Formats: sequence, structure tokens, C-alpha cells
Amino acid sequence: MIHILFIVCSLLTFSANAGVQDFCVADLKGPDTPAGYICKPAAKVTVDDFVSVGLRFSGNTSNIIKAAVTPAFVEQFPGVNGLGISIARLDLAVGGVVPMHTHPGASELLLVTQGFITAGFISSANSVYVKTLQKGDIMLFPQGLLHFQVNAGGVSSVAYASFSSATPGLQILDFALFANNLPSKLVEGTTFLDDATVKKLKAVLGGTG
Repeated sequence: MIHILFIVCSLLTFSANAGVQDFCVADLKGPDTPAGYICKPAAKVTVDDFVSVGLRFSGNTSNIIKAAVTPAFVEQFPGVNGLGISIARLDLAVGGVVPMHTHPGASELLLVTQGFITAGFISSANSVYVKTLQKGDIMLFPQGLLHFQVNAGGVSSVAYASFSSATPGLQILDFALFANNLPSKLVEGTTFLDDATVKKLKAVLGGTG
């Protein structure tokens, strides 16, 4: 009986450990595939692959939207490769806004740590969910849905956004429409905006056509 128990325990231990891979730190020199980056050789992995200090610092909000997003996605933080998590810092100056955008690859959880932020998203049924958040509040934005954040106070605001993917992706609606070479006539026809408005927005955001 003792021999049988020993064999069973040995088999269970082998089965439990056979398929275990603790982590897959991204080899950023390799290709970025739908399954993520290939793994850096274990012998070259260091503790710094699992630590990021980039979110200590405020982003530069001297831009048209008066906002900055500092990501810690797989390209900046190789340790998250394959783990289905990542994070970013959001800085909003007074009057700052993160325009309507989507993350095709992840849901987002926003935690406000300073100031006041009005945030919201639009469902696929065009229902609108908006709330003004303050320090300590969190809000969820489901994957792929249009959402936004706006500074809602007279002071700079800071928040941290965590994502359910190491590569959440980003598409900003305004830039998708007006910051490329999509012909103005097509933009006008698909948005019902007049020619003058489309040309003005293209000029502001660097688009052509």
C-alpha cells in the first residue's frame, strides 16, 4: 500500500509541474504575434523585467488635449507578456480630456487618485453611462466600447487604468476620422458633418484629403 501511495503521489506531482510555466517575459526583439511575444530565455530574465518605475512621473500635458497617458503595456513592461494584465497612468490638466476612444483588446478599470474626473462609456445599444469620480473611486469600461475621461475640477487630476490584456490596443475616434488621409467627402458622408467642419478638424489634427 505504501508503494502504491508513493507512485500515485509521484505521478500527481509530475502532472502538476509538467505543464507549468511561471512566466513568459517578452523578448521585444522578436515578433509581436496574436499570442504575444516569444519568451526571453529564462537565464536572461532579471527582477527588472517585473518592475516598472515609469508611472512615478507625471506625463506631459502640454498638448491639444491637455492630457497624457503613460502606459506600462508589454512594450514598456515585458513581464506582463501573456499574463492578461497591464496598467497606465492618466494625467489630466485643468480642462484636459481623453477623447472618445476604444480598447479593442481589453476591458479597463479606472482608479482616480487625485482630483475629479467625469468619465463615461456608450454601450452597443447607445445607452450612456456617465459619472463624476473623485479620489478612491473606480469605474469599469467594457472591452471595445467607446469611452472618455474629462477633468471635472479646477485642479490637475490623476488616475490609473488597469487592463485585462498586456496589449489592450487603442483607437481614438477623433484621430481615426480627422488625422489621416481619408477623403473629406467620405468623412462628410459618413458623419453628416459639413465640409467646413471636416476641413477645420483635419487641419487641427493633421489630416489630409
